[in-house]
Parts: sequence; C-alpha cells; structure tokens
Amino acid sequence: MKGRNKIYTPLLLSIACAIGLILGARLDFDPSDELFSANPKKQKLNRLIDYIDYEYVDDVNTDSIVDVTVNKILENLDPHSVYIPKDEYARVTENMKGDFVGIGVSFYKVQDTIVVIKALEGGPSEKIGIRGGDRILYANGQKLFDREISDDSITTQLKGKANTKVTLKVLRKGIEDLLTFKLKRGIVPLKSVSASYMLTEDLGYIKIDRFSETTFKEFSQAIKDLKKQGAKQIALDLRSNPGGYLSEAINIADEFIKDDKLILFTKNKSGAIEETYAQREGSFENGKVFVLMNENSASASEVVAGALQDNDVGTIVGRRSYGKGLVQREMELGDGSAVRLTIARYYTPTGRSIQKPYDNGNESYFNDYMRRYKNGELNNEDSIEVNDSLRYITPKGKVVYGGGGIIPDIFVPKDTDSEKEKLTFLLRGGYMSRFVFDILEKNREYYNSISKNVFREEIVITEEMIDDFDTYLRSANIGMERTSEERKPLLKKYLKAEIAQQLFGTNAFERYLNEDDRIIKKVIELSKEK
Repeated sequence: MKGRNKIYTPLLLSIACAIGLILGARLDFDPSDELFSANPKKQKLNRLIDYIDYEYVDDVNTDSIVDVTVNKILENLDPHSVYIPKDEYARVTENMKGDFVGIGVSFYKVQDTIVVIKALEGGPSEKIGIRGGDRILYANGQKLFDREISDDSITTQLKGKANTKVTLKVLRKGIEDLLTFKLKRGIVPLKSVSASYMLTEDLGYIKIDRFSETTFKEFSQAIKDLKKQGAKQIALDLRSNPGGYLSEAINIADEFIKDDKLILFTKNKSGAIEETYAQREGSFENGKVFVLMNENSASASEVVAGALQDNDVGTIVGRRSYGKGLVQREMELGDGSAVRLTIARYYTPTGRSIQKPYDNGNESYFNDYMRRYKNGELNNEDSIEVNDSLRYITPKGKVVYGGGGIIPDIFVPKDTDSEKEKLTFLLRGGYMSRFVFDILEKNREYYNSISKNVFREEIVITEEMIDDFDTYLRSANIGMERTSEERKPLLKKYLKAEIAQQLFGTNAFERYLNEDDRIIKKVIELSKEK
C-alpha cells in the first residue's frame, strides 16, 4: 500500500497544482467576483501551491508540472479544449491574426548565412526589391553570418516594432559589392486566401487555407476581382481547412445567403441559444456556388458548408468533413499562457450538430480518419455511416444528417494511389522546398528574371532532377522508394509547382496542382449543367 501511495502522490500534487492555477487565473472573470475571491476550494489549492513552493523538501519546477497537468486535465474535457503555453502563445496568435510586423521574408540558413527564399507579398522587402537568393549579411551593422544563431533569434532581429528602421547589407549573386537596403519594418500579411483565379470563362476559384482575422477581407477582394473577370459561379475550396475564427466564416456565408436567413445557432451549458442570421446583401447571393470539402475540412469550414447546404444554397462537392461542432473561447491564464476552452456547441440552420462523438477518448477521436478509411467511406459514398435519428430536412426537401461532419451533395472518392499520397505529403509538408531552393540557387539570376508565361513554356523538370531528388530523399533518411516510371510525371508536376511557389507565390502553386484535380474536374463539369 505504501508503494502505491508513492506512485500516486506526484500525480495528485500535479493535478492539485494545475487546478489551483486554473481556478486562480482570471479566465475572463473579474477577480473581485465572489465565486472566485471567496471560493474555499481556490483558497485551499492556492495554499497548497504555496506550501510546495516554500516548504517542500526538494526543489520542484512547478511551472513544468503545471503545464503537463493542465494538458492532462483538458484532455478529460473534450478533444478541442487545449492549453497554449507561454512560449507558443505569440506564434499561435500571430498565425491567426493574419499579419505580423517585420521585414517580410522567408529564409533558409545556408552554411550559416541567411538566404532569402522569397520576399513575402505585400511586405517591406518585396516593395524595396529584395529577391529570392539574396544573402542578408548585416542588419543595422550587426553581423548575421558565420554565427551560432538560431532561426528564432534571427527572426527576432529582423522583426520589431512597426515603422522602426533597419538597414540591411545584402550579397546578391552576380554583383560584387554588397547592396544596401534601408527600410521600415511594417505589417506583413499572412494570407489565408492562398489562391484565386478563373477556372473557366464564368467559374471563379477561391482557396481558403484557414479562417484568420483577415480572411473575409481577403475573400471580398478575391470575389470582386473574379467578378470583374466574368465570374458568375464560384468554386470555394475549403479542403483541409482546419477552421479558425467563427466570425469570419459567418461573414463569408453571408455573402451567399439572403438576408434574414439563419446561418447557425450556438447553445451553451445552461441551454442559452444565440442565433446568427444573414444581415446584409451579399456579393454573390444570386450566383452559383460550389463548396469543396474533404475529410480534413473542420470547424469554421463546416459552418460555411452547413449554412449553405441547410439553406439550399449551392452544392457541396467532395467527401464527408471532419466533424467539429464545438465553439472555443481563448482565455488568458495571467502568466502569458492561455487555455482555449469549449464554451458551446454550434448547430446548422436545420438544427443538426455536426460534432462527431468523443465518448471513447481523445485517441479514438483523433484516429477516426483510419476508421473511415478502413470502412471504405473515403472511396464509396454508400459506406458513409449515418444515424436515422439525426435526419433533418432542408426547406426544399433535401435530406441531411447530423452526428459527425457535413456529407457532400456530390461525392468524389479519394485517390487511393499510396505512392501519389506519399508524394503529396512530401509536397504539402515542405519536404520538396529545400531541394527546389537548391535548384534555383544554381541559376538564380535566370530564374528571378523569367515571367510566368516563360516559366510555363520553357521550364522543364529533367530526368536528372528526378534522380537528384531521389538521392536527396535518401540522404535525408525519408523512407521513400525510388520514383517509379509511372509516378515520374506526377513528381515532375509537383517539383514545377514548388518552383512556381518560390518564384511567383501560392496562387501559381495552386494552379499547377489543380490542373488534374478530380474534385475540381467534377466542379467544372457541374458548372456547365443548366
């Protein structure tokens, strides 16, 4: 019995510390609130933490214990209530904010030198003429090369407060003397709309990667530009979009749904319902819209798709979405960290919850993809499991189901070619990026000078490049077999798409990838139907 007590004591202490931290934090409540200031449980736990800090025989890193235990506590709530440690909070916030302050470059460290991959669109570096391949050697006279300096430290030196001045000394291939660039740090967009262009004469395409603070603004500009080019129909690509700010999704849904129609409603633990309706004349209420979804489209993506589907607007094309119908609120914990806590469930206009079950624990929940894969639903629409008790009817009589994701109106199976899937993973995961960067570095002056049209017509991925890529993967210990003859055309396409991304940005990248995309082919086919 004594042995068991020794095992359990650290865990109990950890849990107690974490509960005390959470209860003692503000959590969006006034600290003078009676519930928290006079709560005897809070006082007891705070006292325990003090005892451990000041009286316990050994030194204890209570910060690390609390971090681990907070995660454990949240795991017992639901899969989407999460803890954001202090050292990650700024990065997470920046990613969702939609911009950051800095000089606006992406870079690699090559032999201890900062080499620009690309000047980011709309940032200070792009405006002043910094290019891919430039070596940044000095910032305000401070040497940045031949030093043991981390990427984070470099980023800190290149970022700073808005409108602060920085002088860069840059080495450019083909030019003997260092170039001097004087610029002000400014706002650099982190775009969430990664592509917008015309698929056909009247079908425009918009891809949204996530819903950040600037998504609706980016989307509105994309719609405006596409309408000028003759778009009467829109393909809205939300595939693999994990979600983000609910307000941005609501604004985008409002662009397609007529006034006073319900977009969604939320319900909290007390049963209070908050309804959200379309409030303004949208820019595409009379146009035709197709929403592209897959098994990785979640949360805010599902809000948009569910709102349109339940209002009999547009057509959902692809595969059943992820199934996240929980609403989180971010609450600071007073020490620079935060908790993203589930505070409500959201429901589509017909009243269905699309949250998939999580009763069997987080591991089972996050492994749901494999269950779907094994039961065949990614390849066969008839294998999608539905619950007749969660059957709903839209105003025009369409049958829809709750209980886990948005089921598309038009099903398109997943490509089950495992070798293609591996190559796609390498591309989307950034594993091709460094290899392509090295290709460009061999003839940087030429690549930086060519136009998109010349690139499309003249740039060819050679057999030698394919062989070099296979060698590169082996040297990086990435478990891929040598590229088969059958897969070489796909790899050539992917490598050219990655080159396009580094030279011209994400719009060019997505255009190359979408050329033979089976879901986009289906959307184009549907768009031609009367």
